[in-house]
Amino acid sequence: MSDQANPQPVAEAAGTANEQFKKSFSSWFWGSMITATVLHFVVFAFWPEMAADDVSVVSSELEAIELPPEVEIPPPPAAIQRPATPVIATAEINEDITIAEVTFDANPVENLPPPPEDVETDISSAPVFTPYTVAPDYTNAAEVRRALEREYPPLLRDAGIGGTVLVWFFIDEQGVVQNRQVNESSGHTALDDAALRVAPVFKFTPALNRDKAVPVWVSLPITFTTR
Repeated sequence: MSDQANPQPVAEAAGTANEQFKKSFSSWFWGSMITATVLHFVVFAFWPEMAADDVSVVSSELEAIELPPEVEIPPPPAAIQRPATPVIATAEINEDITIAEVTFDANPVENLPPPPEDVETDISSAPVFTPYTVAPDYTNAAEVRRALEREYPPLLRDAGIGGTVLVWFFIDEQGVVQNRQVNESSGHTALDDAALRVAPVFKFTPALNRDKAVPVWVSLPITFTTR
C-alpha cells in the first residue's frame, strides 16, 4: 500500500476570510482616506466662487427741522392795589329836618281816591299761570277711553305706533274745556290732531282758589297705545 501524504485543511493553509479582511483593513482604510482627501481638494479647486450680495443700507442725511421761535412769557400782572381806607365825612347834618306828621285832618276821607276797579282779563287765548289751591280733576275716565279708541288713527294703530301728547287744557269755572293746545308733540302729527279732538271730551271739577272757582290752564298727557 502506497504511502499518502496527509494534506492540511484549506482553512489552515489560506486562512479564514475574517482574518484576510483584518489583514487588508489597514490598506483599505488609508486608501479611502487618501481618496477622500484628493476628492475634497479637487472639488474645492474647481467649485465656482460665490460672493454675498451687498445688503448694506445707505442712510440719507437728516434735514434739520426749524425750531419755532422762543415764546416770550409776559411778566405777571401788577398786584391789585388794596382799596383806600374810607374817610369819614365831616359834613354837618341839620337835625331840624323832620317829616311832617300824617293826620286825617290834613287828608280827609272824602278826598281819598276811589279803590281800583276789578279788571277782567281774557286768559283763554294762551296758557298763563292762574293761582289755585285745588287742582281740577277729570271725572269721566270711561268716556275718555272710548274717545281715545274712536279717534286713534287707524294706520298708526294697525302699525302698532303709539305716543303721548302733552296737551294744554283751559278749564272755566264750571270745569268745561273751553280751549286746548299742544304743549309737547308726540312726534306724529296725526296723534297730535287726534289728542286735540279727544280733549273736549274731558269733564273736570272746577279749580278752586281758596273757596272760589277760577278758570285755569292745566297740562295733561293723552296717550295712544295698542296694548
